[in-house]
Amino acid sequence: MSEQFFLSLQQNIKLMLWAPILSTIFRIIFMIVYNPYPTWKGRWKSVLGSLRYGFWWGMDFDAYVFLLPLVLVTLPALLFDGYHQIEDTIRLVGLTIYSCVLYAAFAGKMIFYKHFHDTYNYMVHYGNHAEKRNLIDVFFNQDRGILVILGLIPITFISWYMGDFFLSLPSIPYPNIEGTWPTVAWNIGLVSASVLGFYWFRYGGTLSHDDKPEWDTIPTVVKEDIFFARATVPDLCALETVLKHPLRDEYTASPEDIDDAIHRIVPDKYKDSWQDLSTPLHAFKRVASGPRIDKPQHIFFIVGESIPQWSLDEPYKDLNICPGLWDFKDNPHTAQVPNFLPAGNVSRPSIVSLLSGVYDAGMEINEREAFWHEPLPTSLAAQMKRLGYDTIYWYGGNASYGNFNHFGKAQGFDRVESASVFCGPDAPKTWVGVYDHVFLEHIEQEIKSLEHPTFHFIYTTSNHGPYKMEDSLLDYDPEKVMPNLGDDLKSNKKRNKELATYRYSDKAIFNFVRAMKEAFPDSLFVVTGDHSNLFGSLNNTSLIQRDYTLRDTFCTVGLLQHPAFTKDSITAPIGTHMSLMPTIIEAIAPKGFEYYSIVPSLFEEQPETLVTPYQWITPHMMGDVRMDYGESNIPSYKPVEPIRPINNHADDARDWTLLTMWLINHEDSMNKS
Repeated sequence: MSEQFFLSLQQNIKLMLWAPILSTIFRIIFMIVYNPYPTWKGRWKSVLGSLRYGFWWGMDFDAYVFLLPLVLVTLPALLFDGYHQIEDTIRLVGLTIYSCVLYAAFAGKMIFYKHFHDTYNYMVHYGNHAEKRNLIDVFFNQDRGILVILGLIPITFISWYMGDFFLSLPSIPYPNIEGTWPTVAWNIGLVSASVLGFYWFRYGGTLSHDDKPEWDTIPTVVKEDIFFARATVPDLCALETVLKHPLRDEYTASPEDIDDAIHRIVPDKYKDSWQDLSTPLHAFKRVASGPRIDKPQHIFFIVGESIPQWSLDEPYKDLNICPGLWDFKDNPHTAQVPNFLPAGNVSRPSIVSLLSGVYDAGMEINEREAFWHEPLPTSLAAQMKRLGYDTIYWYGGNASYGNFNHFGKAQGFDRVESASVFCGPDAPKTWVGVYDHVFLEHIEQEIKSLEHPTFHFIYTTSNHGPYKMEDSLLDYDPEKVMPNLGDDLKSNKKRNKELATYRYSDKAIFNFVRAMKEAFPDSLFVVTGDHSNLFGSLNNTSLIQRDYTLRDTFCTVGLLQHPAFTKDSITAPIGTHMSLMPTIIEAIAPKGFEYYSIVPSLFEEQPETLVTPYQWITPHMMGDVRMDYGESNIPSYKPVEPIRPINNHADDARDWTLLTMWLINHEDSMNKS
């Protein structure tokens, strides 16, 4: 029995060899596929450091390939001879299953990175309330889901073969040990060494849990290169971190913690008295200084799906993928905020924040029935109604998804209109919504029949994966659209499909804008995106020989146009989605009009740093609150170096989130006006 234990233990050690090798192969594939650099010359220390540290970090899971067979195979086989005869087969089955799990996590990470330019993070949870058919459609049509699934077949055979190969390696013969006590001591030593060895590997070459590999301890030579730092993170460890936090930390914040946060963010006037108010939102009362333009008949607040700021930056101009947006920006009556953050990094948190006037912060308050009854004091539409406007939310999809039919009306919209309904069942559509040109042409005719002043919140959908619109509709010839760019950009069909879809959406939006300007010349237009998007995979191409910057990844556009505006009407260098509502009010409201906004208008001096629950921005730099570095937010053709040390404003971001948490915890009082 002692000899069997010794030999079986060695089989478990051999079995353990394959998983870290497979993980390393996957890590190298990730580095090659998403490599943002024309060459790795001068970066090999980062590459090798990433592979080395990633190996040890991955042992947090890979070490169980030794422990589980020890507990489930080696020990039971000492008691049952029949089980002993099939030990290696059971090991191979277990190893193959684990290899498939590693593959699935890796494939998911590759897809996630393509969409969000990051390894698994909090946005994984947004899938809970996403439109499942659209996710499936994107997976199979945009992300080549069939190939991903078929990839399990070679992984299964290769892992079985490699496991069998390692198990067939020669074992160390059992030493000649005589006597009962020496044998007992030997076996105790083996068990102790096995336990210590397991923890030593699982803790990354140390026996201290506190010294386990983690993001904060990635070697400096690796961490200074953000791409290779991301490549270091093992897929299962990243998923574990996400899944361990299904609820935001803010959900468990104490009342004292929440009160302290609100104390920090309310205006000085209310720091000691905000708790006497029915809601802390009343502490953000502002008084309009007087109208800057004549009150327009119509206000058009247009949120385009995935309009990124990079598409308006000089390094990308020759792509010529949004001529309508460029013309709108260059109009002498358009004011632009050049550094502009969305309220969320995916659609729903951004839209919910824009409608409610508070940061949704991933809390999904639109899904909470308590928010379906009365508007918050800060709500956009409710305050526009107080200024004499009818309010309509025009959505290119189905507003019942996400309960925006309930939430929108509660926040002050007289009508919440879904294109999937008013365009009819036969209207061409993606999983997300009706084609933009069909949607916008339909509402164009209806708006022209309106007689009362109206505020229109318009949200398009077509610039969204899986990018399956008909080529004939897109009418996109890269040779004509971007004649001065390299063949690598013109010849990539998948890339051009994505760029063409954006160009199509741009055309639809600004055809609509032109039609509305002709019909209602005094209109005020606000144009932004729900978030940025890295469609086209343009990094490391002949156009952009660098990785994506934080500006590329997160910034959307902030544009306002009116006949009375000039380029200098708004000089604020920074802004966020939350800046738009007070700016509209300050543009048209009579002097003395009281309204509520958590941030100042863009006509006013901005704080030195603006912080959302996700990012922060200054006139010259920006960063992510989850990261320990910042970057210049000046558009650049060249690589942008991370800036350390910085204040990542994580505490400030959390304070804004805790304000929303207060509303959730006080559903009985949040709607009191």
